Amino acid sequence: METSPGSPVALAAAAHPDDIEFTMAATLLLLKEAGAAIHMWNLADGSCGSTTLPGPEIARVRREEAGASARVAGATLHPPLARDFELVYEPGLLARAAAVLRRIRPAILLIPSPQDYMEDHQNAARLLVTAAFVRSMPNFRTDPPEPPWEGDVAIYHAQPHGLCDGLGRLVRPGLYVNAAPVFEVKQKMLSAHRSQSQWLDASQGMGAYLSEMEAACRKVGELSGRFELAEGWRRHNPLGFGFTGRDPLTELLGGEACAVDAAYAGSLE
Repeated sequence: METSPGSPVALAAAAHPDDIEFTMAATLLLLKEAGAAIHMWNLADGSCGSTTLPGPEIARVRREEAGASARVAGATLHPPLARDFELVYEPGLLARAAAVLRRIRPAILLIPSPQDYMEDHQNAARLLVTAAFVRSMPNFRTDPPEPPWEGDVAIYHAQPHGLCDGLGRLVRPGLYVNAAPVFEVKQKMLSAHRSQSQWLDASQGMGAYLSEMEAACRKVGELSGRFELAEGWRRHNPLGFGFTGRDPLTELLGGEACAVDAAYAGSLE
């Protein structure tokens, strides 16, 4: 579906090139099919993602790979803010992140889990939440300066890599999105990150890059009790962000594509 000037904007933002493809891409693609204008943003440049290439060179390679993935998705790609492991929660990076959020103005913001196995992922989530929170505050200065934006934004946290927190505990989603209709495109997006197959095998024992992603989607689908392949989400507390009492992601995708975990919802009360 083609987007129009009045289309809702959806931003998938994560730490490194390929993080979006692992945990968020299917949902982003379905949002595009539902009429949203979609954006992708990797906050770190991937400069530590190689055992053979120097930092600037692998960062260049991964920037090209991210661009190829975004073209497959039909998304607008935004440049990173920092080198790997320099993505920390501090005022300078927050001011730059907030400037990007004010320019994009996403109604739906897809971001990493606040609990994950590595700090870049967790710090990306924290920076993005605060950047969204200060979107409308005139006294918060962004870098470069951007005018405040008073629109509502709904924030959804993806599943952590490996589906577990840093202590190895399973993180159960509260919302499931059916990945099957766009799974082949999700695979094609991840396949664009060719440099990472060797790196993840050498550094983290992920010998089958695409198979690892598919296995995670199948596990989330199993948790859903409804879908064969799924991506999982947890909604951030809407206080301070708008859309209180509404679920824009489910509203836009519809009940056939989404399943709410009643037990999870009940546990929040």
